[in-house]
Parts: sequence; C-alpha cells; structure tokens
Amino acid sequence: MSKRRKSYSAEFKTKVVLELLREEETAAVIASRYGVSVQTLNQWKKKFLENAALAFDVGGATKEYRQKIEKLEKENEDPGKDHHREGLGRGKAKELGLIK
Repeated sequence: MSKRRKSYSAEFKTKVVLELLREEETAAVIASRYGVSVQTLNQWKKKFLENAALAFDVGGATKEYRQKIEKLEKENEDPGKDHHREGLGRGKAKELGLIK
C-alpha cells in the first residue's frame, strides 16, 4: 500500500513558517504540532526567505511573465507568418490550418 503525500496550502505554510521565525519554540515543537517533519519545515522556511522580496516587488515579479505572455500573444496572432521559415509552402500551411 503506497502512502500519499500530503499537500499543504500556501497560507498554511506561511502561518507555520512565521511561527518558526518568531523563535518562541523550537522547530521540532512546531513541526510536531502541525504534523510535518523538521526537514519539511526548514525547506518551507528556506523557500519563504528566498522569496520574501516578492512581497515588496509584486510588479517586478510579474513583469517577466507579462513580457512572455505578450510575446506569445504576438506569435499567436498570425501563426502562419513563419510558414516559410518552417519549410512549409503556403498551400501546406493552409492545409494545416496555419493560415487562411
């Protein structure tokens, strides 16, 4: 019988990590209270601290993704425009539904 991994929400992880960062109790006590291993708790803490700057720079964090989306949208506006580069003739590109 295989054991399924438990999945925790971002809100739960944040709550537990913030408790750990207060340093009022040991990692072992907090991990035991919430039913996670100390190793898992330390991984969450590491990830939390690595990404803490995102809380103050949400726009910068999403800028890269917005640029990627805009690029993909432009590419999808006319998917047949690159049919020559792909080695397709105009007829074949039409047949494949790449152009009208």
